[in-house]
Amino acid sequence: MKSALVTGANKGIGLEVAKQLAQQGYFVYLGSRNLESGQAAVEQLRATGLATLEAVQLDVTSPESIQAARATIGEKTPVLDVLVNNAGISGGSFQPVRHATLEQFRTVFETNVFGVAGVTQAFLDLLEKAPQPRIVNVSTAMASLTLYFDLDNPNSAYRLPVYQASKTALNMYTVNLAYELRDTAFKVNAVCPGYTQTDFTGHQGTSTVEQAGQRIVKYALLDLNGPTGQYFSEEYFPAPATCPW
Repeated sequence: MKSALVTGANKGIGLEVAKQLAQQGYFVYLGSRNLESGQAAVEQLRATGLATLEAVQLDVTSPESIQAARATIGEKTPVLDVLVNNAGISGGSFQPVRHATLEQFRTVFETNVFGVAGVTQAFLDLLEKAPQPRIVNVSTAMASLTLYFDLDNPNSAYRLPVYQASKTALNMYTVNLAYELRDTAFKVNAVCPGYTQTDFTGHQGTSTVEQAGQRIVKYALLDLNGPTGQYFSEEYFPAPATCPW
């Protein structure tokens, strides 16, 4: 059975991604900063008839937690087929770039960039053993430089500078990781789930959690001919076009 790790999987989009991967026949490890929350999420999914799930304590901002999760999963499987780096924070709704504190930047980057790099590096050896390893980094259309350089575009009116900077950095990390792995079986992509109705957005949005999960899982299940090193934002730039960097 193929296996997957989804970070930040105890609720929202991460939980939905875990659900959909389990429905596709994967054994899914739900990474959760709080293990009890992760276990509650697993029980929620098991109540729907899904059984191939397990919660793992994983705080992406803690190197010790990352290594402990790697050891735990490594004891259960020698191979990891899919890694979905979903865990992320916004940094709050008030972050004007002229007044945002360095602490705000450090906190958001710790999760959205350094956490992704730390988790990816820790699990890369398990992913390398998979015949078709897939890495999906959850990004946002708000990270598009092209979109936000257009000051008159109504889609660029809402701005969260600290959050956006972290996700733009994540996109650059993604494309460089894909470049380094270009001669392997890896597919590495960044995906915007859309403006989704979750706690993250105050349950506002134009996409359901199910739609967001489908957009991410699609790139976790890419075949041999699938793209790599790309950034997809299907809500704002309909497929098959990719969102301009």
